Amino acid sequence: MKELTKAEDQIMQILWTIEKGFVKDILDHLPEPKPAYNTVSTIVRILEKKGFVGYKAYGKTHEYFPLIAKENYTRFYLNNMVKGYFNGSFQNLVSFFAKENLNVTDIDKLM
Repeated sequence: MKELTKAEDQIMQILWTIEKGFVKDILDHLPEPKPAYNTVSTIVRILEKKGFVGYKAYGKTHEYFPLIAKENYTRFYLNNMVKGYFNGSFQNLVSFFAKENLNVTDIDKLM
């Protein structure tokens, strides 16, 4: 699995929320200023090539849906972050947040 770009992640967040949709549906969920239709279409096709998105064809249009569960990508992303920034240690991650003045309740929620 590859890490998503910011734009790809934004599109995936929408698809995970709406579960399936056409490019127009995705565009409707994007904040202002909205990118061009072709830009969203290109990003969705890139996600399809990366194996994150599948589609069902209806003539010339496609309805897209996620192939990777949000939980699976979240696990992958967080593991990479912990490896890259905290020497692979979740203990270092928790320690980092403890230094950021989290209270005991907040730390318990992280567990």
